[in-house]
Amino acid sequence: MTERKSPTSPATAGHATPLPDVRAGRRRAITTLAGAGIMTLIDPVVRAGAWAAGSDAPEKTELRIGFIPLTDCASVVMASTLGLDKKYGIKITPSKEASWAGVRDKLVNGDLDAAHVLYGLMYGVHLGIGGPKKDMAVLMSLNNNGQAITLSNKLLEKGARDGASLKGLMDKEKRDYTFAQTFPTGTHAMWLYYWLAAHGIHPMKDAKVITVPPPQMVANMRVGNMDGFCVGEPWNARAIADKIGFTATTTQAIWRDHPEKVLGTTAEFVQKYPNTARAMVAAILEASKFIDASASNRRKTAETIAAKSYVNTDMDIILDRMLGRYSNGIGKTWDDPDAMHFYHDGQANFPFLSDGMWFLTQHKRWGLLKSHPDYLEVAKQINRIDIYKQAAAATGTPLPKSDLRSAKLIDGVAWDARNPAAYADGFKIRS
Repeated sequence: MTERKSPTSPATAGHATPLPDVRAGRRRAITTLAGAGIMTLIDPVVRAGAWAAGSDAPEKTELRIGFIPLTDCASVVMASTLGLDKKYGIKITPSKEASWAGVRDKLVNGDLDAAHVLYGLMYGVHLGIGGPKKDMAVLMSLNNNGQAITLSNKLLEKGARDGASLKGLMDKEKRDYTFAQTFPTGTHAMWLYYWLAAHGIHPMKDAKVITVPPPQMVANMRVGNMDGFCVGEPWNARAIADKIGFTATTTQAIWRDHPEKVLGTTAEFVQKYPNTARAMVAAILEASKFIDASASNRRKTAETIAAKSYVNTDMDIILDRMLGRYSNGIGKTWDDPDAMHFYHDGQANFPFLSDGMWFLTQHKRWGLLKSHPDYLEVAKQINRIDIYKQAAAATGTPLPKSDLRSAKLIDGVAWDARNPAAYADGFKIRS
C-alpha cells in the first residue's frame, strides 16, 4: 500500500501553534515524547498547565473519554498514552465501555465527558430516536473507512460470497436470515442496510436485524446467532482468524472515505467548557497526525491498543488492516489505499455538515425518522465546526474549502447534500 503522508514529517508531527488567544513569542522548550518517536515543541508555560491570563485555560482539566474496543479508538488512546493531552493543559483518561448503548447513557448523564462514538448515534440522541433525547455535539471526525461486513462460513458453503450471490441464496432458500449491527441509528446499521439494499435485499422485510456490541460479534457468530454482521475492525479480521466467517465487503467499497466514528459530547458540555472542548480536539488531532505519519507509527499504535485495557486482541489482527493489508479469508488478498484514515491531511477529521445530513437521510429512509427534519439546520446544531477550526489552527491542520462534500456510493447514487429530502425518498428499497 502507498503510505499517505501528512504535511508534517514524523519528526515534527506533534508540533502545534498555540491555541488562539495565547500570546506569541514565548521562550519554547524542546521536549521529547517518551517512546513516541517524535519531537514536539512545547511551550513550558503550556506544559505546566498555565495559559495566558487564564483567558483560554481549559475550564476542566481531568477528562474521562469513553471508547469501545475497536481499532478506531486509537487516536483517543494515543492522545493519552503519548502525553499529547498534557500539551494542551488537560489529562485524558480513556474509559473502556461495553456497548454503544452504555456510551450513549453515560454521555447523556455526564458519567463521560466525551466519547469515541458512532456518528449516527449522536444524531439519533439529538433527535430522540436512539434513546433519551438530549442536545449533542460532534467535535471532530475520528476516522474514515475501515469497517466491514462479515458473512458466516455456513453461508459460504451455500455459495454466498458477496452481495449478489447472497441475494441469490436468499431467493433460493427461504428461511429466516439474521444479520447484526452495533446500534440502531449507528454507522454499522446504515452500512449494512445500504449494502443489502444495493443488492436487492430489503433489510427490514427480507431479513431479521439484531443489535450486538462490537466485541461480542465473533462469539455470537460462532454459536450461530447470525448469518452476517457489520462491525469495525479488528472484529472482521478476528472472524477470519477464528475461521468462522469471511469479509464480503469493506465499508470503503460502499463509500470511499466515508464518515465513521466521531469525538462526541453533549451541547451542554461545550457550552460550559468551550476551551476544554477545543483542547480535546487539538490533542486528538495531534494523535491522529502521529498515527497516519508512518507505517512505524501505525505499528506502535497497534501494539498500544492491542493491550487488554484497550481492544484486547492480537496485535497482528489489528495491524494488517491498519496498514491496508487485506485478505477476505477466502482467497483474495489486496493492498487497500483506502484503509482506515485517522488524519489524511485533516480530511478524515473535519466534521462535514453533509456527513451528518447523510445519516439523517438514512434514518428517514429506514423509518427511524417519521418526517423530514431540517437537515442542514440539525447538522449545524450538532457539528461544532467553530470549535474544530480553532483546534485545527492550533495544530496546523489543513481545512477543506467547504463544510459540505459529495460522494458516489456503491449503487451509483450520488450524494451532494443539495436536496436531502429528495435523496432520502428516492431509494427504491426503503421502509
